[in-house]
Amino acid sequence: MSAEPRINDRIRVPEVRLVGPSGEQVGIVPLAKALELAQEYDLDLVEVAANARPPVCKLMDYGKFKYESAMKAREARKNQAHTVIKEMKLRPKIDPHDYDTKKGHVVRFLKQGDKVKITIMFRGREQSRPELGFRLLQRLAEDVQDLGFIESNPKQDGRNMIMVLGPHKKKTEAMAEAREAQAARKAEAKANPGKSQNAAEEELSEAPVEAPAEAPAEA
Repeated sequence: MSAEPRINDRIRVPEVRLVGPSGEQVGIVPLAKALELAQEYDLDLVEVAANARPPVCKLMDYGKFKYESAMKAREARKNQAHTVIKEMKLRPKIDPHDYDTKKGHVVRFLKQGDKVKITIMFRGREQSRPELGFRLLQRLAEDVQDLGFIESNPKQDGRNMIMVLGPHKKKTEAMAEAREAQAARKAEAKANPGKSQNAAEEELSEAPVEAPAEAPAEA
């Protein structure tokens, strides 16, 4: 069945409870009278409560109403916060440089309001030393404690040890801050149109490079 309300000549009842274009209650009137008023106002007669007795109808510009409703739904989808779980994989004996790199990715994910699943992968004889993975996870949690918290404590899962970090900042807050920062950058660029290309390239070179979400890098 269509979700569209019945309008104008598609309404098939002898009388309706009519609501005016400004929300005023007109009262119960014959359908023919309601359609006549719709023509006078150059509006549509729209059935807004079909199950009422008699049905409630309102005088409105239905085309404008549909357009505004679609725009509101589009904006709501744009601002909708989707829970995302990123994943970062480490080895128990990860070297300091790789650790700093991967910690940087975790920091970025948490700043974005995303959860992060940290997986320590054990190989060979490393499986007999689970404490190495546990200490590494604890170290990482402490290093990012200003941005996130341990949502799921470290636990062994076969050859892996897994911990989940949750962000202190909600996804909606992170999205709002990102939009504000983007707007500020645009305003600054507009206010300083003479900024050199070299300066812009320098900023790009300093920007962090995101790791592919679908294939997290392994240590």
